[in-house]
Amino acid sequence: MIAGKKVTLRALEKEDLTNCWKWINDPEITEGLGTTFPMSKYEEEKWYEKSIGDERNKYFAIEVDKKHIGNIGLHEIDWINRKATLGIMIGEKDYLNKGYGTDAIKTILKFAFGNLNLNKIHLTVFEYNKGAVRCYEKCGFKKEGVMREDVFRDGRYYNTLFMSILRSEFNGT
Repeated sequence: MIAGKKVTLRALEKEDLTNCWKWINDPEITEGLGTTFPMSKYEEEKWYEKSIGDERNKYFAIEVDKKHIGNIGLHEIDWINRKATLGIMIGEKDYLNKGYGTDAIKTILKFAFGNLNLNKIHLTVFEYNKGAVRCYEKCGFKKEGVMREDVFRDGRYYNTLFMSILRSEFNGT
């Protein structure tokens, strides 16, 4: 287990899939993730079975007081170039906008830079997901680039932002 100030990160277990399936099918939760179609329980189980043991993708459950509130992961880990992609989802709506996502990100960054010896963590975020952009900036991420009119939502096109943080930029708090 990896302890943060407000959250604990632990291995994602098969028992967590009921929550994961509920969240991935909630349009309010997945609005910023770019998912389009509902996911079946079978597809969610298949994703889990494929993901476990994959050295390039590490998934963690985010817990608060032993309650599973979301997931976070390091994806496409490049062990040679020392970088990975960050992904996060707070699925329990009562825990949104209360600092749990920020703490989960800071906790995984501390682990990625300190324990895994990674040098860069990057991500993509849709420009309309203003809360996520603010959260990432609060954690030290900087905008690197923009894919213009990259995603179509609610009748219009939006940009996708590329953001990253380097180990040398992370203050650890």
